[in-house]
Amino acid sequence: MNIEEEVERLKEEIRRLGKIQPDGSYKVTFRVLFNDDKCANIFEALVGTLRAAKKRKVVTFDGELLLQGVHDNVEITLNAIPPPAVNAVGSGN
Repeated sequence: MNIEEEVERLKEEIRRLGKIQPDGSYKVTFRVLFNDDKCANIFEALVGTLRAAKKRKVVTFDGELLLQGVHDNVEITLNAIPPPAVNAVGSGN
Protein backbone atom coordinates (compact mmCIF):
# COMPACT_ATOMS: atom_id res chain seq x y z
CA MET A 1 0.00 0.00 0.00
CA ASN A 2 1.44 3.40 -0.96
CA ILE A 3 1.23 6.48 1.25
CA GLU A 4 -1.75 7.96 -0.61
CA GLU A 5 -3.71 4.75 -0.05
CA GLU A 6 -2.70 4.73 3.63
CA VAL A 7 -3.89 8.32 4.07
CA GLU A 8 -7.24 7.39 2.49
CA ARG A 9 -7.55 4.40 4.85
CA LEU A 10 -6.66 6.66 7.78
CA LYS A 11 -9.48 9.01 6.81
CA GLU A 12 -11.91 6.07 6.80
CA GLU A 13 -10.73 4.91 10.23
CA ILE A 14 -10.97 8.39 11.76
CA ARG A 15 -14.54 8.64 10.45
CA ARG A 16 -15.31 5.21 11.94
CA LEU A 17 -13.78 5.88 15.35
CA GLY A 18 -14.16 9.64 15.71
CA LYS A 19 -16.99 11.97 16.55
CA ILE A 20 -18.36 14.27 13.89
CA GLN A 21 -18.13 17.98 14.69
CA PRO A 22 -20.60 20.74 13.71
CA ASP A 23 -18.24 21.92 10.96
CA GLY A 24 -18.15 18.46 9.34
CA SER A 25 -14.73 17.49 10.68
CA TYR A 26 -14.11 14.40 12.83
CA LYS A 27 -12.11 14.20 16.06
CA VAL A 28 -10.49 11.20 17.68
CA THR A 29 -7.74 10.85 20.28
CA PHE A 30 -4.43 9.23 19.46
CA ARG A 31 -5.13 6.59 22.13
CA VAL A 32 -8.32 5.47 20.37
CA LEU A 33 -6.55 5.16 17.00
CA PHE A 34 -3.43 3.52 18.41
CA ASN A 35 -5.31 0.96 20.52
CA ASP A 36 -7.85 -0.02 17.85
CA ASP A 37 -7.26 -3.59 16.62
CA LYS A 38 -8.36 -2.83 13.06
CA CYS A 39 -5.99 0.15 12.82
CA ALA A 40 -3.16 -1.97 14.22
CA ASN A 41 -3.74 -4.49 11.43
CA ILE A 42 -3.97 -1.85 8.68
CA PHE A 43 -1.13 0.50 9.53
CA GLU A 44 2.40 -0.78 9.98
CA ALA A 45 3.49 2.71 10.98
CA LEU A 46 0.49 4.68 12.23
CA VAL A 47 2.65 7.59 13.37
CA GLY A 48 4.24 7.86 9.91
CA THR A 49 0.83 7.79 8.24
CA LEU A 50 -0.40 10.51 10.58
CA ARG A 51 2.63 12.68 9.78
CA ALA A 52 2.07 12.21 6.04
CA ALA A 53 -1.63 13.10 6.42
CA LYS A 54 -0.71 16.20 8.43
CA LYS A 55 1.80 17.27 5.79
CA ARG A 56 -0.97 16.97 3.18
CA LYS A 57 -3.30 19.03 5.45
CA VAL A 58 -5.76 16.13 5.71
CA VAL A 59 -5.50 16.03 9.50
CA THR A 60 -4.36 18.42 12.21
CA PHE A 61 -2.93 17.74 15.65
CA ASP A 62 -0.60 19.44 18.10
CA GLY A 63 3.06 18.55 17.80
CA GLU A 64 5.11 16.83 15.16
CA LEU A 65 5.41 13.29 16.46
CA LEU A 66 2.89 11.36 18.56
CA LEU A 67 4.09 8.72 21.01
CA GLN A 68 2.01 6.10 22.80
CA GLY A 69 1.43 7.00 26.43
CA VAL A 70 2.82 10.53 26.26
CA HIS A 71 0.35 11.74 23.62
CA ASP A 72 -2.65 9.46 24.26
CA ASN A 73 -5.01 12.40 24.82
CA VAL A 74 -3.94 14.45 21.80
CA GLU A 75 -6.92 15.10 19.54
CA ILE A 76 -6.51 14.34 15.87
CA THR A 77 -8.89 16.23 13.60
CA LEU A 78 -9.85 14.98 10.17
CA ASN A 79 -10.43 18.27 8.41
CA ALA A 80 -13.82 18.87 6.85
CA ILE A 81 -13.96 18.76 3.08
CA PRO A 82 -15.08 22.19 1.82
CA PRO A 83 -18.24 22.11 -0.29
CA PRO A 84 -17.70 22.49 -4.02
CA ALA A 85 -17.86 26.06 -5.30
CA VAL A 86 -21.11 27.03 -6.94
CA ASN A 87 -20.73 28.55 -10.38
CA ALA A 88 -22.70 31.80 -10.47
CA VAL A 89 -22.47 32.07 -14.27
CA GLY A 90 -25.79 31.36 -15.92
CA SER A 91 -27.81 31.55 -12.74
CA GLY A 92 -30.47 33.57 -14.53
CA ASN A 93 -30.10 36.74 -12.44
